[in-house]
Amino acid sequence: MHNQTYAVTDPATGQTAREFPIATSETVEAALAAVSEAYRSWSIASTVAERADLLRRVADLHDARSAELAEIIHREMGKPLADAVGEVEFCAAIYRYYADNAETFLADESIELLDGGGHALVRRQPIGPLLGVMPWNYPYYQVARFAAPNLALGNTIVLKHAPQCPESAAALEQLFADAGFPAGAYVNVYATNEQVADIIADTRIQAVSFTGSERAGSVIAETAGRHLKKVVLELGGSDPFIVLSTDDLDATVEAALGARLENAGQACNAGKRFIVADDLYEPFVEKFTRGVLAAADSLAPLSSSAAAERLDEQVRRAVADGATLVTEGDRKGAYFPPGVLSDLSPTAASAREELFGPVATVYRVSSEDEAVDLANDTAFGLGSYVFTTDPEQAIRVADRIEAGMVYVNGVGMDGVELPFGGIKRSGFGRELGRYGIEEFANKKLIRVAN
Repeated sequence: MHNQTYAVTDPATGQTAREFPIATSETVEAALAAVSEAYRSWSIASTVAERADLLRRVADLHDARSAELAEIIHREMGKPLADAVGEVEFCAAIYRYYADNAETFLADESIELLDGGGHALVRRQPIGPLLGVMPWNYPYYQVARFAAPNLALGNTIVLKHAPQCPESAAALEQLFADAGFPAGAYVNVYATNEQVADIIADTRIQAVSFTGSERAGSVIAETAGRHLKKVVLELGGSDPFIVLSTDDLDATVEAALGARLENAGQACNAGKRFIVADDLYEPFVEKFTRGVLAAADSLAPLSSSAAAERLDEQVRRAVADGATLVTEGDRKGAYFPPGVLSDLSPTAASAREELFGPVATVYRVSSEDEAVDLANDTAFGLGSYVFTTDPEQAIRVADRIEAGMVYVNGVGMDGVELPFGGIKRSGFGRELGRYGIEEFANKKLIRVAN
């Protein structure tokens, strides 16, 4: 692993606007000491209701500062301002959701005793300071999914953000302070990979949440496992988008475009492999390709020139493996021309890769079974999409798909109350909903005799 530079480099221009100093060993120690002290002095003494009030203030501040926060990530990773404001507002909804529901989620759960002797309950309590390592594609949303439930629960947080998101990382730390959280409840640190390994090993840190690449996730999990720390991992995806039947092909194509092009295609749970029934394949691909190419003028840049170069290499490998690429224009810095790959063998090495950008791969299938088999023929298992006019088929196929999430006849259906996460090499654990507050809770049994 190597040291990183924390810098704001506008992907639209390639210009570095601001650099932030890497954490020193003293900075890291101060962060660990602060979250440990806050856990002892604040978390254990505070009530769920008190912590919920602080989260409501966090939600309010996201709303009040939405324009300012949006401008920051527009500079950092290129997200269009309207989309960035939408991300901030969704974060506000997440913090508000946990503020409103924390007392219900964390209420004591009585257990009926088989021998009838005395009484027993499960009490959900915090486990201590946590480390969160977050990615650049949704700089606020990824933090909210981790921070909201765990601060409601009473865990304290060390947050290590992506090296290209130092300004948003600092803005969030300030926001939590302004909301009234005590010093040490939420601490941002510009750590290197080596320092992250040291933080995980530190006995004060009790667990780790990581969202990012499969490669980095395996390193985090290995380090955490060596030190007997629980992890939640949300890694890559190669989500299938299955089209078996439709009574409105234009609407289905619009959904497919949304699933592939949202955030310039830089979403773990974006539709990436479009698996289409034989009788719909040609008209679907024609309309879909037209829509993908038409998006060229409105697409934001990818997060960096390096990200665009990686995608370019992947697409070239797919073409070398026999795929047909339909696209227009050339890559210019971080701007990547959207395109559609067809005729790629599902067994080709390049078909196994996750394309993190505005390039879709389409496949033709002749049956429901073939569609399901192809959908499951991946090392990933994050999200998936099924489009069909047959309600029984929808449930049948959803039941057979190997993924953490299945969305039927719709896209963009994520919600604060819905669990998010995957299986296989897409990771393990869940965020959001009731499940998000369960991951790092001590479900403590208390049994009292007669």
